[in-house]
Amino acid sequence: MLRISAVVCRNLVHWRCAAVMAVLPRSFGAGGSAAILCGVRDIEAERAKEDQCNLSEIMVKRLATLVGCNYTNTPNQLNGCINDVEAVQAVLIDRFGFQSTGIKLLTDAPNSSIKPTGENIKRELRNMINVAKQGDLLFFYFSGHGTLISSTDDAIVPCDFNLITDVDFRVLVNRLPEGAIFTIFSDSCHSGGLIDKEKEQIGPHSSDRELRPENVPNARQKLIPISSIINSLRSISGRSSDEPVSAHLTAAFGNEASAKYLPQSFQSHELKPLGPDNGILLSGCQKDEVSLDIPRCDGSKAYGAFTYDVLQVLKVHRGPISNRDLVIRVREKLREKRHKQHPCLYCSDKNAKLPLLLETARSSE
Repeated sequence: MLRISAVVCRNLVHWRCAAVMAVLPRSFGAGGSAAILCGVRDIEAERAKEDQCNLSEIMVKRLATLVGCNYTNTPNQLNGCINDVEAVQAVLIDRFGFQSTGIKLLTDAPNSSIKPTGENIKRELRNMINVAKQGDLLFFYFSGHGTLISSTDDAIVPCDFNLITDVDFRVLVNRLPEGAIFTIFSDSCHSGGLIDKEKEQIGPHSSDRELRPENVPNARQKLIPISSIINSLRSISGRSSDEPVSAHLTAAFGNEASAKYLPQSFQSHELKPLGPDNGILLSGCQKDEVSLDIPRCDGSKAYGAFTYDVLQVLKVHRGPISNRDLVIRVREKLREKRHKQHPCLYCSDKNAKLPLLLETARSSE
């Protein structure tokens, strides 16, 4: 990470001013030279401020973990999730100032070096949290299946079915250093509320329930019912199908199971909201809804409906856009297509107004 002190900027101002004085004709006299020099100093002072602002942007770490699960050759197969990850990676680099070295990709593609198991995903997220400092920006993107454990508990489904729950994300947010921001995109079913007890900004209370879903041929819901997850885990957990998913997860994955089922391993303050925080969730749908995986059509790639429309909004809106405005615009696009999924925003009042991923006018040019 590049660090350049303000001394460099000040020295640059002095050097430029001296260069100007050296080439001024003597006919200007002392008064004229002084006036010109003052003007040069004013201009250079503004340039120095801009240089310092640019340097502060460079010094901010931007780290991302991007996960795509297609579950290929299983009954739960999706088609567009790895495509989603590749598209998101491109826009992070091209528009939002992320470096490829600061982005970790976890997909279940055959040639993937790091598979998106529950353990691997949580390890990468913990690594981001552990190196974050004040002012840093962390981003987690997930495209794959979600599941509803109960009417109030939701989770994403890694490729090994070691569920990562809303409580796990609460623990991560509570571990953020002060001033760091953690933004989560989840293009999965039942993803609304994926940070446990985070404040709803746009959600079930602002839905358009009168819409009918569009009939998209061969579209798949990004959902695996909890009963199917239990049946899939039985072979490695050794537990009965009538036992709760918690018994299967702790038996199969031990200490790598969700924090929801291992409360004794965490301090109480790690599991509860601490007031307004810097966790930001943009979800593909509400907790009681499904997100769609749209099949390829006319030679195009398969994609997640939520992710596709996020990228379309960003393509049209070239300047910074707030988290709130992005979700509103994506909702409008999905409404136009009559997709019955309503993206949500969960975060503090302050963070709802923040530009997505702290984009500045300069970085979007």
